[in-house]
Amino acid sequence: MEKIKCICVMRELFRALSDLESHLLQAHGVSLNEAMVLCAIGKEQVAARTIVERTGLTPSHASKVIRAVEERNLLVRTLGEKDKREMYFSLTDEAYRCLKGIRDEGVEVPEILQPLFASYTDESSESCA
Repeated sequence: MEKIKCICVMRELFRALSDLESHLLQAHGVSLNEAMVLCAIGKEQVAARTIVERTGLTPSHASKVIRAVEERNLLVRTLGEKDKREMYFSLTDEAYRCLKGIRDEGVEVPEILQPLFASYTDESSESCA
C-alpha cells in the first residue's frame, strides 16, 4: 500500500473510532478505553497487568483509565493477599449495569469498521461481564 494512502486509511479508522467513542459516551457514559477496561475485567478479579495485557493500553495509560473508572465507582480495588503491593480490580454493580446496557442496546458501529465486527465471534467476548 502506498505510504500516503496508509496514512489516509488510518485517519479514517481514527475518525470511525472517535465516532464510536462519542456514541458510547452519549449512550452509556463511558469512553472507549473505560469500556475496554470494564470488559477486560468482566466477572473476574484481576491485576492491573492483566488489564494492560487484555486491552493493549500502556501501563501508564491503563493506570489513568483505571483511576478514572474507580473514581466513578465502577471498580473496586483490593490489595493482594500474598503481595500487598499488588492491586486487584473487580467491577461494581454499577459497572455490570453499564456493560449490560452496552450489550443490550449495542453500539453503533461506523461503516468502515463493520467488516471487522462481522468477523468477530461471541467466544472472543467471553471475559466481558
